[in-house]
Amino acid sequence: MTKVIKNSKITDSNFILVREKDIDIDVGNQLFPLSTYLQNLETLVGRSDYGIWIDSHEEIEVLAEKIYCDTIALNFPSFNDGRPYSSANLLRQRLKFQGEIRAVGDVRRDQLEQMVRCGFNAFEMAEDTDLEASLASLQGFTVNYQTTADRPEPLFRKR
Repeated sequence: MTKVIKNSKITDSNFILVREKDIDIDVGNQLFPLSTYLQNLETLVGRSDYGIWIDSHEEIEVLAEKIYCDTIALNFPSFNDGRPYSSANLLRQRLKFQGEIRAVGDVRRDQLEQMVRCGFNAFEMAEDTDLEASLASLQGFTVNYQTTADRPEPLFRKR
């Protein structure tokens, strides 16, 4: 089982991220690639034992009116690829997705605060990352001036 940070807690995840060549659509607890999900939509509707993983170059808008799972993983193929930040924000703001948005791939501790602000609520950290220290890093900022996915009311409205 993989350990993840989810909703500010370290927890086990039953999900396995599968690549195109390893897919068995009938097996549960898999994060399917976006293309597999879209091709098998009719088979997957009604099941609750899967999620979707989306690579950074894939367009999130193709999921409009087609999200039937509670977990979407957004892949960071490298530390400096920021496209999943936009995808998370689009999922929360435009597509109104309320489930788990998980960061996977090359996810580092110094990215977590900005990821939360964009809509991520789960993190599968890069290998050999200290999960306790990563979780503690999320406590660094308690106030934001701007509106964010996790705090939609600006600071000046609280006065």
